[in-house]
Amino acid sequence: MNEDIICKLENVSKIYIDAERKIEVLKKINFTVKRGDVIGIFGPSGSGKTTLLNIIGTLDKPSAGRVIWEGKDVTNYSDKELSLLRNKKIGFVFQFFYLLNELKVWENVILPLILNGYDIEKAKKEAILVLESLGLGDKVYFYPDKLSGGEKQRVAIARAIINKPVLILADEPTGNLDKENAQNILKIFLKLNEEKNISIIFVSHNEDFSRFFRKNYKLVNGFLKEF
Repeated sequence: MNEDIICKLENVSKIYIDAERKIEVLKKINFTVKRGDVIGIFGPSGSGKTTLLNIIGTLDKPSAGRVIWEGKDVTNYSDKELSLLRNKKIGFVFQFFYLLNELKVWENVILPLILNGYDIEKAKKEAILVLESLGLGDKVYFYPDKLSGGEKQRVAIARAIINKPVLILADEPTGNLDKENAQNILKIFLKLNEEKNISIIFVSHNEDFSRFFRKNYKLVNGFLKEF
């Protein structure tokens, strides 16, 4: 096993049946993520980018092909096994922040730790350290509805990295942000990669962002091609 390889897709296809019509969203995709990778995946809306990310992140299963995580074929893992893998290895950041407005910022951030059985006070200390590292030390006790869009996305990133994942999957994370905040979020991802060696997969419809990444792919008509 190559210890540098985090995740591998082998001949992965995804088919949906819609009103007796077969829609092949992904077609025989081969794709490898290594430790330290910073990857951009681009394509128009509806091209299957989120489906691809969900298969990499084990939120969805392929119709054909295999998903290998750190040398283990996880394609047929149970929901419980996949949930454990996600909690330990993967951080998710979405276009919509999915923060709970009834919880304070630090309480939103500790949720993955609590799922892993952490003591709440220890989890709180770790959350505050992560929030401070992302420039949110003065927002720890705020509620999300008092934050700007850029601040909300930084809270979402804090929640994604609190479990020290090996891979962050970012699905249109700048989609709701203005240009300045979008660039700030991109810089945070690159800093996390540089300082913590977290691999990043960033998905967007905007190819202008490709200049930030070392590897870029385009998803067109179900096929993934490097460019």
